[in-house]
Amino acid sequence: MIPKKAAVLVTGLFAGIGWAQIELNQASEIDLDGLKGVGPSLTRQVLNERQKGAFTDWADVMQRIKGIGPKKADSLSAQGLRVQGQLYTPSAPPSAQATTTPKPQ
Repeated sequence: MIPKKAAVLVTGLFAGIGWAQIELNQASEIDLDGLKGVGPSLTRQVLNERQKGAFTDWADVMQRIKGIGPKKADSLSAQGLRVQGQLYTPSAPPSAQATTTPKPQ
């Protein structure tokens, strides 16, 4: 029988793995390659662009990295990738009411 302390330690280690967060501006090549949907080409793009300057937010990432759009950003964020500590949140489309103009009286 496994001692209780060992069981708690093992459980804690597995729980920690599931909650891993990766900051895009500090991620290593190995960190990026370990993400589902990121291969060597995309990793190279990220590392090359990051040398030019840190990513400011997800919109900046999607503008500078070909191949990262809203769907990919959402997937990467769900895997723990962060930009300046932030999760990807898709921008809401403007509501129909906001785009209508009032009739002149």
